[in-house]
Amino acid sequence: MSDRRRQNFLCDQNEPLAIILGTNEIASAIGSRLAWDGFQVILSHDPYPPVIRRGMAFHDALFDDEATVDGIIGQHAASALEIVATLSWPMRVAVTPLHLMDLFALRAPDVIVDARMQKYRVTPDLRGLARLAVGVGPNFFVDRNCHIAIETHPMSTGELVDIGRTKVADGMARDLGGVGRERFIYTQRKGVWRTPLDIGARIFKGYVLGHLDGLPISAPMDGFLRGVARDGTLMPANVKLVEIDPRGRNATWFGVDERGRAIATATAKAVKAGMARARRRFASKEATLH
Repeated sequence: MSDRRRQNFLCDQNEPLAIILGTNEIASAIGSRLAWDGFQVILSHDPYPPVIRRGMAFHDALFDDEATVDGIIGQHAASALEIVATLSWPMRVAVTPLHLMDLFALRAPDVIVDARMQKYRVTPDLRGLARLAVGVGPNFFVDRNCHIAIETHPMSTGELVDIGRTKVADGMARDLGGVGRERFIYTQRKGVWRTPLDIGARIFKGYVLGHLDGLPISAPMDGFLRGVARDGTLMPANVKLVEIDPRGRNATWFGVDERGRAIATATAKAVKAGMARARRRFASKEATLH
């Protein structure tokens, strides 16, 4: 890659830059939508919680596997130069293990979206790191750790929160084929997950899906694997390990689902409005100075 291409990326303000924290299905739905909206998009991986809906996410690009979401290709980029090279191509997003602070060496982002879905962890204040900081899911409080937030709670998915905070995680799972929380398997302890199965596998109740720290994990029902942690992943305790889709012929495990699309659409609207406000504030300051 030429120095000119890198310099163009560093200086180009015509194509806004969005950094999305997370490589899960929600982060990926948002990333693909913003890419369609003309943003250069970087998804920064966080290992907690591990990603299980990998067919609906850019996550597997981190391992150089094919990862396409809603027509946008996710490409592994392990360095700043690889990120620049990836974003020089249309219809691609960069998927990187680099952390947020590492990415600031590239260019100050216009937008940061925290879509890690860390339901029970302290969320850092992202304001001041970009023109607009968007929080997705629990633990976001407008004007304390973000500029605007998006609800992901099953009862209010995709709602915009511009005053106050998002709903606290309550362990409630949305219904899928008449089944709620029972379709998930949660880790009971920390350990390395080993499985020969992948997304979309047909499974039956009682079938051994894999082993967590040597402990066999069996399917609680018939269905298809809608979500499963990648083989070899070090799993923390009390996180989702497997999701089973019980809907038979109607089961899906690839693409953006209704929930992801609602959240991505709401985020895109919030970003558009927030960017417009930021431009007006900048124009007002410029006028005052002159």
